[in-house]
Amino acid sequence: MKKQKQHRDVAEDFKLEDPWRVFRIMSEFVDGFHELAEIGPAVSIFGSSRTKRTQQWHKLADKTAALLVKEGYAVITGGGPGIMEASNKGAASAKGQSIGLNIDLPFEQKPNRYINHLINFHYFFSRKVMFVKYAKAFVIFPGGYGTLDEFFESITLIQTQRMEKFPVVLFDGGYWHGLIEWLRKTVLKAANIDPQDLDIFKIADTPEEVVKIIRDFYKNKRK
Repeated sequence: MKKQKQHRDVAEDFKLEDPWRVFRIMSEFVDGFHELAEIGPAVSIFGSSRTKRTQQWHKLADKTAALLVKEGYAVITGGGPGIMEASNKGAASAKGQSIGLNIDLPFEQKPNRYINHLINFHYFFSRKVMFVKYAKAFVIFPGGYGTLDEFFESITLIQTQRMEKFPVVLFDGGYWHGLIEWLRKTVLKAANIDPQDLDIFKIADTPEEVVKIIRDFYKNKRK
């Protein structure tokens, strides 16, 4: 009984903090909007924090970010290691805006050293708004649950017309092949999505293909 009472006390304390939590949430939105309002066109790059510097994906993310900077884009990442570090490194080496939206996590994700514009967040949802609001495209490198979360949220926003269509590029068709086949052979076959929903995203296997997909999208949009 004592343990149950303690649990209830903690729960009640948590509820009492809710009104104050709203102010913290508001401050994250205000800070994010203020910091990112003047960055110009940007591309958000996602991928695993576990990717090692010796892996090819790391090198390709670096090159992709550098090419995007040369194309006139700022680069936004989650600010951590792995693909995020590689992308920030590529952007910084190309003398571009290298932005990190870092998240406070129990295992203390530390920002990588290639960020020249760092914003810290406590809440995932306010951070995710910044990824979408200021990006002209998403580039999704191989990753795990967090990467999949960003991918599926982006295509859901487009599918439900909550956002105007923008380029969502999956990097490395070999890595994503199983997922795409599952979407085709299971989800589409069950009529849970429409055939055109599979056209929301594109596949690229080289940094040059990523840039071309984004460039062609906006070139065609202006016609």
